[in-house]
Amino acid sequence: MKKLLTIFTMLFLVAVQSYAFTPDSFSDVVKKTKNSVVNISTTKIIKRKPIPDFFNDDLFKRFFGDQFDNFHNNAPQEYKSKSLGSGFVIDAKEGYIVTNNHVIEGADEILIKFTDNNEIPAQVVGRDPLTDLALLKIDPTKEELHEIELGDSDKIEVGDWVVAIGNPFGLSWTVTAGIISAKGRELGEGPYDNFMQTDASINPGNSGGPLVNLDGEVIGINTAIIPSGQGLGFAIPVNMLKDLLPKLKKGEVKRGWLGVVLQEMDEKLAKTFGLDKPEGALVSDVIKGDPADKAGLRAGDIILEINGNKLENQKELINIIGSKSPGETVVLKVLRDGKKIDIKVKLGERKGSVKVGESKIREDLPVSVEDLTENEMKQLNINFGVKVIDVDTTSNAYEAGLRKGDIIVWINRKEVKSSEDFYKIYDSIKKDDVVGLKVISRNGSRFLAFNKDK
Repeated sequence: MKKLLTIFTMLFLVAVQSYAFTPDSFSDVVKKTKNSVVNISTTKIIKRKPIPDFFNDDLFKRFFGDQFDNFHNNAPQEYKSKSLGSGFVIDAKEGYIVTNNHVIEGADEILIKFTDNNEIPAQVVGRDPLTDLALLKIDPTKEELHEIELGDSDKIEVGDWVVAIGNPFGLSWTVTAGIISAKGRELGEGPYDNFMQTDASINPGNSGGPLVNLDGEVIGINTAIIPSGQGLGFAIPVNMLKDLLPKLKKGEVKRGWLGVVLQEMDEKLAKTFGLDKPEGALVSDVIKGDPADKAGLRAGDIILEINGNKLENQKELINIIGSKSPGETVVLKVLRDGKKIDIKVKLGERKGSVKVGESKIREDLPVSVEDLTENEMKQLNINFGVKVIDVDTTSNAYEAGLRKGDIIVWINRKEVKSSEDFYKIYDSIKKDDVVGLKVISRNGSRFLAFNKDK
């Protein structure tokens, strides 16, 4: 009897303790932050041929003659594609709003809607596809703006309560609550993956909205979902946004570049290099002519520290180098042949930055491409190539089967190592001459050929 009483008392204390840490309501958090959250609607103009041009078909004309010549117009027609997302005000005085890059990428029109239903057009100030962040600006005199406080995502812990606010499926200012389920998640989205996982309900339309703590501070930007999973939402840590804000305000995010290929360290590898446990970043290759090569780094070096700060793994090194600016000098503590040495490296510039006002989409060409990230090349097991980001649906390239998302590895038997390479070769081909592409897609690699139409 005494034993049962003891067990009952323990269970009662656990229940009381759990209840004490469960918020009675999230209403105070919502009241503090709701007016800072905005609904973002975008419009893209898409050109398409409405129907096949069968009016000019020889068989059709044999029966009907030329009586339908003025009946149709088979010129490309414009269609408007609309989408929704979320965002939040970070600077009321200047009118700055943060959202995801994928929410506004390629948009011809961006409208910001507030809780009073007032709509104001916005312009893109800066965007960064590698972290999926974008900074917008509106006229601050058109609306009474309420900025939200930015918290510290490094202090958030797994198990902490969080609240997500956004516009899932167009349902404006929806609030959901949950906990931080994990930190440092990699989803294969890019080289700077560092997502916080939450079980607060996040759905399409939440993208770009804030994930806030119980003090009403933003600790993450809701970004990704896994459609096949339940209770799985992901957010970009707000500290990543804070690091990038000065660059986003300038309209371009330029990142430092080391020029090494890194390999994950495990316990067996650590022992072969004389380490007690896996730590640091193992250099498996050095790119010839890049900053690391010029500074004297070698394959087999283990980078243990950068500027006096210890590195736990390769991911830390990638994020730190990416946060630096081109031209900065860093000091690397390297383990080589059992000895620790310091190596100074003047960083180069990572390719693939996007400058607002200099769109990558070539309006004068039917095909637009962008450089591949390291992670994309690694996943495809290739060393070069470019990604198709736009194809004119009325072009010969589209008719030949080229689609957005395809990877072009060579054009007319010449390797394509950058978007600059592609455009240079494509521009050199005369109109009506044959363009030959080797393309990699989900269905494997294939060859395409078409006459250049413009």
